[in-house]
Amino acid sequence: MPAVFLNDRSLLLVSGAEAQSFLQNLITTDITSLGADEARPGALLTPQGKILFDFMIWQDGDGYMIETDAGQRDGLLKRLTMYKLRAAVTLATSTEEGVTVSWSEDAEGSQGVRDSQGVRDSRFAKAGVTLIRRPGKHGDGNEALYDALRISHGIVTSGSDFALQDAFPHDVLMDFNGGLSFRKGCYVGQEVVSRMQHRGTARRRVVTVSAATTLPKTGTEITAGGKPVGALGSVEGGSGLAIVRIDRAGAAMAAGTPLLAGETPVSLVLPAWSGLVFPTSGDEASA
Repeated sequence: MPAVFLNDRSLLLVSGAEAQSFLQNLITTDITSLGADEARPGALLTPQGKILFDFMIWQDGDGYMIETDAGQRDGLLKRLTMYKLRAAVTLATSTEEGVTVSWSEDAEGSQGVRDSQGVRDSRFAKAGVTLIRRPGKHGDGNEALYDALRISHGIVTSGSDFALQDAFPHDVLMDFNGGLSFRKGCYVGQEVVSRMQHRGTARRRVVTVSAATTLPKTGTEITAGGKPVGALGSVEGGSGLAIVRIDRAGAAMAAGTPLLAGETPVSLVLPAWSGLVFPTSGDEASA
């Protein structure tokens, strides 16, 4: 079973008597229902509802561990400190550097993964994959293996697939992967994302992209009939990810209009675990 060390990941520890309420009132994730061995995605939003920082979060003793991109760590720590005020919370960086991910897509191998020291990534669990995240270096597998796994199951990461402060949680499927709660109380940006949910206005969504040849580079525009529908994110050979306007893509597919990444013909598929379908009219996609 592959074990890949991600050296571009960093960890923050949030502890103290009010750690849970502090985070619950700030981030998109409902951490009160977080399982003891479960890691869920989450985000701290701008007041306008866009993703300011994205991360994975799990329980760590009486507190919480937040795993984020190394480039985001100091900014996230600073922002959390701004919100702390007089809360009985301690914020600190972890002594562990990087995170190791290991996984199995077969029933026999999955048991061994569950027994390891780590937490299960809920995003992959929804796609039928048991993937464990563990602080520190515990493997030397090729990172391209992990990227290929992400791409095949429609799981995005900021930087490679979307820019911070440019995407709403719905754009990256957080309304389906456990990272966005509509039942807990208020948090930063909650009013905007709740309105998107109830009005059904989310039209930008993650898709997997495939081509008969090697895809062009990340950032290449995807078009239909000369009009943009999105742009490529992570790319591995003939497979990739993109965030696209699924209303425009659906209309193009229904009309038989070719979809192109640059000059390369491509096909788009919504992740099966999301339950979404491409609209073929002005209606929003639905599960």
